[in-house]
Amino acid sequence: MSDALTVALPLPRHYRPQDVLAFHRRDAQAVAERVDDNHLEKGLLWSGLPARLSIHFAPDAARATLEVDGRTRGADAVRLESLARHMLGLNQPIEAFERRHGRHPVLGGLIRRQRGLRVPLTPGPFEALTWAITGQQISVSAAVSLRRRLIEACGATHSSGLKCYPDAARIAALSADAMRAAGFSNAKTQTLQTLARLVASGELPLDAWAVALPVDEITTALRSIRGIGPWTVSYALLRGFGFLDGSLHGDVAVRNSLQRQLDEPERIGEAQAREWLEPFAPWRALTAAHLWAALSMASY
Repeated sequence: MSDALTVALPLPRHYRPQDVLAFHRRDAQAVAERVDDNHLEKGLLWSGLPARLSIHFAPDAARATLEVDGRTRGADAVRLESLARHMLGLNQPIEAFERRHGRHPVLGGLIRRQRGLRVPLTPGPFEALTWAITGQQISVSAAVSLRRRLIEACGATHSSGLKCYPDAARIAALSADAMRAAGFSNAKTQTLQTLARLVASGELPLDAWAVALPVDEITTALRSIRGIGPWTVSYALLRGFGFLDGSLHGDVAVRNSLQRQLDEPERIGEAQAREWLEPFAPWRALTAAHLWAALSMASY
């Protein structure tokens, strides 16, 4: 049995639904997300219960519908609207960014071509963190395959057939053998299970942090976990918390795109990328997203 709840959200001018759809189209097998030209369905856990989130895009609005298995009462409309706004990037102050840097000799051209670009976000910080850890030092296609196998290993399925992205409790409950059988290295297994246990126990209060956004506290806590470095933190702050000022100078795709934009014959190093991104604070991560988009790296 599923309860259904729908909320409508007006979309601003120049909104780019294709960015959201591309971000969730990473896995061609579509076990946890189904995407077509104007519609997204995503399996997730809602208060621990399997749920299907559907987002349908019209020219000037989006309609978000949540169906939760096993509920006898309706879901919280305010919470659903907050989730949809978060995932669609509607809380991001991109207009100020575009006004401030629209005439920049390099970034300005990207802004004009990619006007309205917002960063699609995961439903919560835990999914962003686990995706970032999964993708460390491997190709996007390999990371997508690992992600799929992790979702399948955790075994949460909505009545629609969509697999649900696992929460911290489900990953913490997996054995190390099950993680390795899914293809994770010993190091990633240890990092993911440590993170999951800390989140499940409340020692890492990700949901509370998502409201207050104490960036320094988040960074210090996450960096104390073996296997989580600066790139993972900055990526998770962006995709999970919606923090637009993490410096993604260590990201290979960002540096490759910057090399192309600057027409540099040599590869851009981390120090040079950090220096180039610095003047764009407090929007360094949003600047990185424009560089990603210039390479059509929607999977990131």
